[in-house]
Amino acid sequence: MTDQPTDARTGFPLGAAVTIEQLEHDPHPMLARLRAEEPVSWLPALDGWLVTRHDLAVTVMRDATTYTVDDPRFSTRKVVGPSMLSLDGDAHTVHRAPFAPPFRPLAVRERFAEAARIEAERLIDSFGARREAELRREFAGPLAASIMARALGVEQTEVGTMLRWYDAIVAAVTEITAGHDPPARGRDAFAALRDRLQAAIAADPDASLLAAAAAHAQLDTDQIVSNAAVLLFGGIETTEGMIANALLHLLERPDALATVRQDPGALDAAIEESLRLEPAAAVIDRYATADAHLAGAHIAAGDLVRVSISAANRDPAVFADPDELDLDRKSPRGHLTFAHGPHVCLGVHLARLEARATLDVLLRRLPTLALDPSRPSRIQGLVFRKPPTLYAVWE
Repeated sequence: MTDQPTDARTGFPLGAAVTIEQLEHDPHPMLARLRAEEPVSWLPALDGWLVTRHDLAVTVMRDATTYTVDDPRFSTRKVVGPSMLSLDGDAHTVHRAPFAPPFRPLAVRERFAEAARIEAERLIDSFGARREAELRREFAGPLAASIMARALGVEQTEVGTMLRWYDAIVAAVTEITAGHDPPARGRDAFAALRDRLQAAIAADPDASLLAAAAAHAQLDTDQIVSNAAVLLFGGIETTEGMIANALLHLLERPDALATVRQDPGALDAAIEESLRLEPAAAVIDRYATADAHLAGAHIAAGDLVRVSISAANRDPAVFADPDELDLDRKSPRGHLTFAHGPHVCLGVHLARLEARATLDVLLRRLPTLALDPSRPSRIQGLVFRKPPTLYAVWE
């Protein structure tokens, strides 16, 4: 951190009172107050600034010169090394460019649409007769992992091993975000992932998305692996959360669920509203490269500037009745869940495809699907928000 005078961080009584527990478990009432009264606030609990207003969030994400990801404190960088997620400027372009073509809408549909549908059917076959399941780890997580294994050139028989590596990497990033040292387990998991992906990188370009990107990359093997780890991270963590959150939002709202069942076209609107209400990645981090002023806050060079996507997505200046799931909302994709600016999510088309294909299969195959009233679910998480468990039953 910098030697910014402490009085520049005072005058934010709401931010001073925020706790990590609030941010993890019930953030929305507190975020609404911050957005209305301290839209850029100093939070001692985060040792950084929190941006909660939609327009200010867009400003920060667009301005990579003033608010950068290229900082040694960036949590993911500490675990997997420099990548498109933690670089800006020309370096960011070099790391991102080879991965962009395989993630375009047509390429994604051709490579993954049928695979996602088939995997959803297979997973439901595995638990459908039981008439109950924990749908986060028995459906959403394995499905996202299966698709990412296909993208990275990993065999389907290795999905379980890949999930263990992923869990360790996510845990390490979460520990860093909370201000702790990265655990050795995360570094070991990334080393194992790197060893496995070296063979996939060297494969025929048609064999996987990763091999196709590597064939046109001006990157060495370690750099390609770092970017592959970022894809794995986003492709499993946020996609699992996206599917689980959408399921929970629909199952909690019988009227919306009935509408989606009667009109499959409404599923797209339900997914977008779920993305807006609970983005799977609730915050993104930037670091000030120079002294800056934002909505009355005096930000010093080096300060952490954290953008709350959760708060921006419920800004009443942009979204009417922002806390409601509205299947008829105009401009349903106006949310910032997939970020904005140069770091807009590369996998946005794949994530939407997976959610659409798999929820369509699940709701069709299990027409009486409902939440298990004896084991309630609730979305939570500091950075990555989703229900820890999602128990459901059906007749």
